[in-house]
Amino acid sequence: MSDSPTRPQYQNSQRLLTTLLGDYWFWRREPLPSRVLVDLLAEFGLAEQAARAAIRRLAARELVTVSKVGRTTFYGVPPKTEDLTMERLTRIFRFGSGDRAWDGFWTFVMFSVPEDQRELRRTLRTRLRTLGLGSLYDGVWVSPWDLTEEACAVLATVGVDRATVSRARITKSASFSGDPVQAWDLPELAREYDSFVADTARLRTRVTEQQTTPADALIVRTKVMARWRGFADIDPDLPAEVLPSPWPRDAARRHFVEIYDNLGPLAETRMREIVKRHAPELADLAVHRTSTDLRRGARTLGSDVR
Repeated sequence: MSDSPTRPQYQNSQRLLTTLLGDYWFWRREPLPSRVLVDLLAEFGLAEQAARAAIRRLAARELVTVSKVGRTTFYGVPPKTEDLTMERLTRIFRFGSGDRAWDGFWTFVMFSVPEDQRELRRTLRTRLRTLGLGSLYDGVWVSPWDLTEEACAVLATVGVDRATVSRARITKSASFSGDPVQAWDLPELAREYDSFVADTARLRTRVTEQQTTPADALIVRTKVMARWRGFADIDPDLPAEVLPSPWPRDAARRHFVEIYDNLGPLAETRMREIVKRHAPELADLAVHRTSTDLRRGARTLGSDVR
């Protein structure tokens, strides 16, 4: 990740837009003119046609509401999107915080799928990986967290009936090397975290020296958040007890939180500038939140909705 504040192209413009609305338009009932959303996506390199297509796709999925006043189309944030955004943001900001106590037990998901049912096997593996389980052996997936209910639901939904889900401690033995943590590539994970720390070190310097404009802050803050969110997809928040020491995740999280929180006021300023162009009466409603707010969850974030 470069520390340059150039306008990046985002492959998933729909996710980008919901992230930005979740970051700066918390539980607002007031809809925004379509031009605001178009200009907001333009900050990230999306042309008007691509931006409007992304907005239409969100509307088709009912992730934004649509209304019209005269010739102007307005888009709002429905409860469905609020819930999805809050769930995602809470997960991102709790990830790596160390606020989960590990009981020493592992969840094991063991199954048998015939070779001729490759599509079923692929679907099952994808679902288990999304839950945060890792593949220890062929047909044996593990997680340090209690995912028994979630795993059973996946097995039932996919249609796998030859399976066992259990929670157990590991018996250490010099004659075996099947430590469950080997389901994840720890050296590669460490390299990714180290790379993030190196990249964000330069960003921290720019932030500390106040070398960031409001426009740059909006982009950089979102880029850093997207990169951090990626770690939650490849690391199931492995407990410290099973990781080598020192482990770079703590340093990476400190960098992320510092940049995200410190750039919040400037990014909010840019968001207000964009809203003010087309709806000046709504500009002051755009706000930022800090990582602490987001970890507290929906009650805190919804407390100031008017």
